[in-house]
Amino acid sequence: MRLITLGLIFLLLLIQYPLWLGKGGWLRVGDFEAQVASAHKKTAELLARNAKLDSEVRDLKDGTGAVEERARYELSMIKQNEIFIQIVAKGQSVPRAPATPSPPAPAAAQ
Repeated sequence: MRLITLGLIFLLLLIQYPLWLGKGGWLRVGDFEAQVASAHKKTAELLARNAKLDSEVRDLKDGTGAVEERARYELSMIKQNEIFIQIVAKGQSVPRAPATPSPPAPAAAQ
């Protein structure tokens, strides 16, 4: 009787091995589910980024507001007859304006 019980326990463990550690086992399924969740998260982030870029492209194509905003903030440009005022807090260094290129010197006659 004892030998039969041990044999049945051994067979039960032998059957459980593929369920837990085999090619399609629960541990591997859990790993795949984690990978799928990670891929879904990354896809959602990329879709949000693409939507933002798409709206920016449409705004650049259709309106002048985005172009003007980029020129102001990225290139420090201002309109003609417009006054630029910058307030600097105490202890903060004053930023230098970008240097404008000087006109080329005339070539010497030889």
